[in-house]
Amino acid sequence: MASKKDPRLARAGVSGYNKPKRTPNHPKKSHVVVAKEGDKVKTIRFGEQGAKTAGKPKKGESEAMKKKRKSFKSRHGKNIAKGKMSAAYWANKVKW
Repeated sequence: MASKKDPRLARAGVSGYNKPKRTPNHPKKSHVVVAKEGDKVKTIRFGEQGAKTAGKPKKGESEAMKKKRKSFKSRHGKNIAKGKMSAAYWANKVKW
């Protein structure tokens, strides 16, 4: 039984489910991911293109950047908690 590759993976150009990828040429969103939870599959675009956000907290990171990260997490906490099918979850995981 050969499983046919999901056309959504090819269209998004990602290597597999739940593997976020940068989209440098997208006008608004900076990343795309084909999220899969159980048998639900959804293409999600997330992240502001050109936003100056850091990945993981850097050593010697500025107070302003720490506050920015904290604000993002508190502002989007409810949405992040929704799990893999929400854009906020992926933005939190990849960009913050």
